Amino acid sequence: MKNLIVAQSGGPSSAINATVAGVCSFGFESNKIDKVYGGLHGIKGILEERIIELNDLLDTEEKLDTLAMTPAAALGSCRKKLADYRVDDSEYKKLIDIFRKYNIGYFVYIGGNDSMDTVYKVSEYCVAKGINDIKVMGAPKTIDNDLCETDHTPGFGSAAKYIATTISELGYDGDVYDVPTVNIVEIMGRDAGWLTASSCLARLNGHHVPDLIYLCEKPFSVEKFIDDVNKKIAEKKTVVVAVSEGVKNAEGKYISETGDGKLDAFGHVQLAGVGEFLKDVVKKEIGCKVRSIELSLMQRCAGHIASKTDITESRLIGYETAKFASEGGSGKMGVFIRNTEKEYGVSIDFVDISKIANKVKKVPLEWINEEGNDVKQELIDYLYPIIQGELPLQYDNGIPKTIVIQ
Repeated sequence: MKNLIVAQSGGPSSAINATVAGVCSFGFESNKIDKVYGGLHGIKGILEERIIELNDLLDTEEKLDTLAMTPAAALGSCRKKLADYRVDDSEYKKLIDIFRKYNIGYFVYIGGNDSMDTVYKVSEYCVAKGINDIKVMGAPKTIDNDLCETDHTPGFGSAAKYIATTISELGYDGDVYDVPTVNIVEIMGRDAGWLTASSCLARLNGHHVPDLIYLCEKPFSVEKFIDDVNKKIAEKKTVVVAVSEGVKNAEGKYISETGDGKLDAFGHVQLAGVGEFLKDVVKKEIGCKVRSIELSLMQRCAGHIASKTDITESRLIGYETAKFASEGGSGKMGVFIRNTEKEYGVSIDFVDISKIANKVKKVPLEWINEEGNDVKQELIDYLYPIIQGELPLQYDNGIPKTIVIQ
């Protein structure tokens, strides 16, 4: 029998550990797999041989259930970009040596766009070198919901639920005052506005907020923004604005781009705060009371308000991805296919990783209004099912119970 290793990469979420739990569940019950290992801190940790055995650490269904409801990344994460193996294959050789040392035949890597780049490179290397005894699979995870080929991504539903709830609460807070106030809420989303779009769900129970929604899919005009805010203030005292961190002007430059030109490990431009920038603009041009609120890290790991649909689906796709690998599948990522013919549901399929790595799924322009300051009903209909349901939380000392496996 071969062993299986699972690791996580990129930003954490409320659901990524549910995918680990799903992978482990299959690994523990499969007669094809002996041990299930966890790679600490992603591909970086595996290359450093920071590997732990999970069979004893997660030896009960209760522990797996607790892991599924534990936010962030229990195995740790990284943001490491592998070199092109055709230029430098030293890390690939080392990785294969480590896998064979631990008798690992199945590698499931959980993450978003950058993580799928790693899956693509490692699986491609295996094919190029005729390595058939190691299967490499990707399991999706990103609150940004920007992975192609899948209807939605694990982690997004819970983040969307948190954002909608928070926006609603901010709206009620602002409504208590009778002086003109603008609250600008900056929401994650560098290249796709799915998270910011989910703020529209705050209106489901009759509330007016957010009053304006700006996604990075359409060019952003500061002048138009000021005009929009002025119109809203004329109608009501408190205005709540939801804006993607990655909004760009007509020339394609990020509104909040820093002047130092620094890039992260995957070549992404580092951004300053668009909320703070727009706050200063409102203060100068309108002169009313204005706040900038950045949801920042809170929207990633709000496990206390996770979507049951999200956690359940995330666990399922981990299980099915590990199963697919054990059956010989490699070089693919698990995806959700939405059932559109009856009540909401999903099936799971597997798509070649080359169709996913380094690509971005954006909000369809036809789901954004013509003025570029709100969304249409089609987007609400798409978002609604994936935030549904709540899982009962276990509490210790008054706060949600979690599990630590590192």
